[in-house]
Amino acid sequence: MNINFTLIAQALAFAGLIWIIATKIWPPLLSAIEERQKKIAEGLAAADQSQKNLAQAQEQVDAALREARGKANEIIDQAHQRASQIVEHAKNEAITEAERQKALAVAEIEAASNRAREDLRRQVSALAVSGAEKLLRREIDASAHKALLDELAAEI
Repeated sequence: MNINFTLIAQALAFAGLIWIIATKIWPPLLSAIEERQKKIAEGLAAADQSQKNLAQAQEQVDAALREARGKANEIIDQAHQRASQIVEHAKNEAITEAERQKALAVAEIEAASNRAREDLRRQVSALAVSGAEKLLRREIDASAHKALLDELAAEI
C-alpha cells in the first residue's frame, strides 16, 4: 500500500464527511440553535416587560394606598369633627334643658311661696278676727266685713 493512496483516501473521506456535515447536519443544528436563541431572547424580553409591569403595578398600588390612607384620615377627621359637634350640641341642649328646669323650679317655688303667703294671710286674718272677737266678746260677721278682712290681709 502506498502512503499517498492512503492519504488521498483519507482526505477524500474527510472531505466527504465535511460535505455531509455541512449539508445535512449543520443547517438543522444552526436553525435549532437560532430558534433556541430566539426563544431565550423572547423570554428575557418578556421578563424585562414583566419587571416593568410589576414596577408600574407596585407604583399604582402605592399611589392607591396613599390615596386610601388620605381618604381614611379625612374620614377620621370628619368623624372627630362630627363627634365634637354632637357633643357640643348635646352640651348646649343639656344647658338649655337645665335652664328650663331651673326656671320651672323657680316658678314652682314662687307659686308655692305665694300660696304659702296667701294661706298665712288667711290664717293671720282669721287669728286677728278671732282675737278681735274675743276682745269684743261678740262675734264678727266675716261676710259683712270681707272688705276689711281683705284690706288687713293685703297689709300683712
